[in-house]
Amino acid sequence: MKPETPVEIWPELNYADWKDTCATLHMWLQIVGKIRLVQTPWTNHSWHVTLYVTSRGLTTSPIPHGSDTFEIRFDFIDHRLRILKSDGGERSIELKPRSVADFYKAVMTALEELDLTVKIDIVAHAGTNRSP
Repeated sequence: MKPETPVEIWPELNYADWKDTCATLHMWLQIVGKIRLVQTPWTNHSWHVTLYVTSRGLTTSPIPHGSDTFEIRFDFIDHRLRILKSDGGERSIELKPRSVADFYKAVMTALEELDLTVKIDIVAHAGTNRSP
């Protein structure tokens, strides 16, 4: 049996068909990135804000929060955003059509429910709201 080529494995993505989803996902990723930005010590070139590719989507990897850590995972297979806390706490948010404001509120509510208070600047660009 002949191995499949990448063209046979991955379907074509026509940008015009999903540009609105792309724009929304970009904003959702910025929200999660800013959460990581304000909770993690600054590293040159914003390397501390990187989202890492997983077999199911993207992850922040562990983020410090006082004596705890937490991780935020975009699971694009189950269409869920998962927030996992080092004490075993977990919240899951459905990745469904919704406004950026609604997604922001759902994420911040989930963090509060896990006793992970985080304040982000919802206007500033990622590189401008770091601590001195």
